[in-house]
Amino acid sequence: MKINYYDVLGVQRSASEQEIRERFRTLVRENHPDRYKGTDKAEAERKFQALTEAVNVLTNPVRRRQHDSELNVGISRTSADLTQVAKVYLAKGVKAFKEGDIRAAYENFDMAVKHNPNDAKAFHYLALAASRIPAYARQAVQAIETAVQREPVNATYLKDAGMICKRAGLNAKAERYLNEALKWDPSSIEIQNALADLRQGKGAAAPKKG
Repeated sequence: MKINYYDVLGVQRSASEQEIRERFRTLVRENHPDRYKGTDKAEAERKFQALTEAVNVLTNPVRRRQHDSELNVGISRTSADLTQVAKVYLAKGVKAFKEGDIRAAYENFDMAVKHNPNDAKAFHYLALAASRIPAYARQAVQAIETAVQREPVNATYLKDAGMICKRAGLNAKAERYLNEALKWDPSSIEIQNALADLRQGKGAAAPKKG
């Protein structure tokens, strides 16, 4: 299938040239081969080359129109198809997550929620991946809260929302989520222990605002 440069950069087809350039600069900072610490340097260089190729096409009006035409021929834009694309990204993300490639997992989950913003499961996985990347604590909180909004009575999502907020120092939010989780899963030792830790912390120091 024809490569989709919008997917490469993780932007919508309606993105402005400025948005595309800003997204490219962000991805370059994260993925530049010179900063790559893993073993597969060649893969990092291929990814960097793909990002460069994508920005060159999408910031050239003539080449972008041509690319859009090719995508319209090869890819149906129905919501059903977008849902299927999201499922593919989700499956790739789960595989990467299980293999311990957290960065790749995060990127795939991020693409999954972009293609299907109603998928609570994808947001939950996105939160779990983000919570394993130290600089992504804010993204983890946003993702898990979105998952809870999509499925407000899911005890697992509520529990993980509490845990993620607790690690982020949002103790008031953490306690709210954990109390709600306990309503739906009252026998969970993990939830009970997390709440006990929070309450013990309250006694030792003033709680942080959530």
